Amino acid sequence: MPVTAGAMVRAVMIMFVAMSMIPAGDLCGKLLTSGGLATPGFVAWSRFAIGTVLVLPFAWRGAWPLFADWRLWLRAALLSGGILSIQIALKTEPLADVFAAFFIGPIVSYVLSVLLLREAVTPARSLLMALGFCGVLLVVRPGLGGSANLIWAAAAGVCYGGFLTSSRWLSHLGTPLQLSLTQLSISALLTLPLGLAALPAPSLPTAALTFGSAGFSMLGNLLLLFAYAQAPASRLAPLIYFQLIAAVSLGWWVLDQWPDALTWAGLAVVIGAGLLSAGLRR
Repeated sequence: MPVTAGAMVRAVMIMFVAMSMIPAGDLCGKLLTSGGLATPGFVAWSRFAIGTVLVLPFAWRGAWPLFADWRLWLRAALLSGGILSIQIALKTEPLADVFAAFFIGPIVSYVLSVLLLREAVTPARSLLMALGFCGVLLVVRPGLGGSANLIWAAAAGVCYGGFLTSSRWLSHLGTPLQLSLTQLSISALLTLPLGLAALPAPSLPTAALTFGSAGFSMLGNLLLLFAYAQAPASRLAPLIYFQLIAAVSLGWWVLDQWPDALTWAGLAVVIGAGLLSAGLRR
């Protein structure tokens, strides 16, 4: 069915809000860890635990048999590793730098999808993925003046790339909400020892930022589902890179952090390669 102009406009507006909420959630996590209010392990666990409570009323029917599938536990472990790693990176690194390094994830997902899922590969898309990887290297700059902690952001991207590929592999097992429930609840269980090992002192700022971290992330990913219901994913894919713009804006507005010249260059390469890749017909 053709997409109407009105539906496309609604989808674009929803995407912009969603892509702003996801960095906002990570900004709350950064304020928790960099301010000494909570550990990265607690932030990761609380995000999964709160997300589980929010999704459970809408997805519990039919979801329980899925927990017997070991592949969903592997998928959740990849997600847990990604969220924990990005929280460790955010504790010391600027928001924009972390998100730029994190965007190695789509590149990893592309490679894994070709190798493991036998998806089609084209020279043009492979070249653009390689270009995007060069953009990530400009931000991380391993051994060339880049911060060592940005390696954690790249590790988060690697885990997330594996998560994306496994999500495509297992998408037939349940509805999006059922799969969301499994990934959140299993991840909450896997990170529970880290969360309980360093419970923060109760305070209003800690509670507000903890719920902000989980709530913004949850709403952002939920809005993605609504956007995809309005328009094809292929037409909305380029808007995912608005996360980088939102991360730069939030980092400047809240933390007065502005990327250096090489980071700007890396951001431009990552966004440009992503937009061109999304625009390819094959």
